[in-house]
Amino acid sequence: MNSTHGQPDSVLQTFDLYAETQPSLVISREKGEFLDEVVQKATPACALVLGTQCGYSAIRILRLLPPSSKLYTVEQDPSAAEAAEEMILVAGFKHSQFQMVGSPSAVAIPQMLTGFDVRAVGLVLMDHDVEQYLPDLQALEKEGLLSTGCTLLVNNIDLREAQGFLHYIHSSPQYSVVHQVQDMLEIQCHQCSVKGTDPVTL
Repeated sequence: MNSTHGQPDSVLQTFDLYAETQPSLVISREKGEFLDEVVQKATPACALVLGTQCGYSAIRILRLLPPSSKLYTVEQDPSAAEAAEEMILVAGFKHSQFQMVGSPSAVAIPQMLTGFDVRAVGLVLMDHDVEQYLPDLQALEKEGLLSTGCTLLVNNIDLREAQGFLHYIHSSPQYSVVHQVQDMLEIQCHQCSVKGTDPVTL
């Protein structure tokens, strides 16, 4: 009601104003600008969000994707997924540009190829259950979904539950840390995954 329909920047500004006075899962403006920079640099043909929540990050990504690109955004909470999908549509995006996947990430990732014909992703935003970061990354590897040069953008990496994920990243030559803003980390994948390959055991 307080944003201009069909204008994603207006929707984002309304989110930001709301988050200034109300408890919200919206990422900070600084991290949002960091997300913008990463998307513009990566220009992915296919992007994946794990943890849609209110749809804020999905809208930020969609407005910067190339016209032929598509976003797949995963949210396990049915009510949150429904609300986020409505907000994405309010921002002016069409279903041909994005796909809402209403299931846990552990279920969604193995279905990306068989259910949606997704063979590789160039950008992954992890902003869901921190304890799922490592198993979900290993699932992405196993399914062969990480393209060479894929960018991982991971939120809330300062939490204790993220330590296993960080250890895995720092121990694998496949990944390198590029930049960090607040508790959001940009990671580069140097080698594409091959479906069926077992993840590295540490």
